[in-house]
Amino acid sequence: MQLLVLNGPNLNMLGQREPDIYGTASLDGIRAACAPVAERLGVALDWAQSNHEGALVDHIQAAPDRYNGVILNAGAYTHSSIALRDAIGATALPVLELHLSNTAAREAFRHASMIAPVCLGVIAGFGARGYELAIRAMAGHLCDAPVKPL
Repeated sequence: MQLLVLNGPNLNMLGQREPDIYGTASLDGIRAACAPVAERLGVALDWAQSNHEGALVDHIQAAPDRYNGVILNAGAYTHSSIALRDAIGATALPVLELHLSNTAAREAFRHASMIAPVCLGVIAGFGARGYELAIRAMAGHLCDAPVKPL
């Protein structure tokens, strides 16, 4: 099972950016913490991060040829990107929306997700542990559903 963990704008700043909201773990630290979880589940992970909407769209469009599913922390693009929504909707892959913070408990503009309607589900508010939860959730979903061969 191959999964892409795709991270959007400002997530390269984790550990430095507003640690009271996003925690003190860096993206590299989160990746390292997820490695043993993925290994136990028999999941291979590829990680990517971009601050550019088009690059994220490119990753999603290319994903069906390489991955069984995508875990997407789209950051602020969650609330504004019709392009990401359309890219997700154009693939047959399950995409799980992920957020470190509980977006429903934050500013009003963060309450609406453009991508949630085309995603398998949403994990939010569990900090860095949300990535581990997302890997488990996606692996469980794919085990219950037919997994397409790559």
